[in-house]
Amino acid sequence: MGGRGLIDITRLRDKQVKLLQMYFLNKPVTSSLHLAVAKADDKQTPLDLVRANANELPTDEEYNNKVKRQCSQKALHGRPPYELSQQYVDIVASNKWLTNADLFAETEGFLTSIQDQVILRRNYKKYILKQPDTDELCGRSGKESETIQHITAACEELAPTDYVKRHDGLAKIIHQKLAEAAELIEDRSPY
Repeated sequence: MGGRGLIDITRLRDKQVKLLQMYFLNKPVTSSLHLAVAKADDKQTPLDLVRANANELPTDEEYNNKVKRQCSQKALHGRPPYELSQQYVDIVASNKWLTNADLFAETEGFLTSIQDQVILRRNYKKYILKQPDTDELCGRSGKESETIQHITAACEELAPTDYVKRHDGLAKIIHQKLAEAAELIEDRSPY
């Protein structure tokens, strides 16, 4: 869904606690030691075996839906899920770059932070970090608010230089893919 597939360590911990609880609660039938531990653990350990049956863990689907809802309600992080939910968007094609783009991990992380709009720009400093003395106007053109959208596609100062380089870089990637498909080259360089 546009994320990098990072493991939620809190969810992982909760699953492990639940597995250990099930182990201890199913074992007392054959072990008096496990039975004694289960009766004595009244908030003594993270397992809290006295209340273990009351602590039901949501299913993976329920948990993922909850996380998606929470993310979609955030001002910045909610934008990519909102954009992906539009009926004119092909979700699979839009997220394919995360699995098939052959990117370095650092590049993927940088692109994800751009997508989430958490790059430290003047607009971000003023409106998200609430730094009152920050000028939000673009440092190059000085005309519009320095947002990710402005920098990537609308700054007239960047148009004759950086946008052309980006265009040419993309053309090199397409050229390389076509040459690979036609078996004209053997070695390929990551982009």
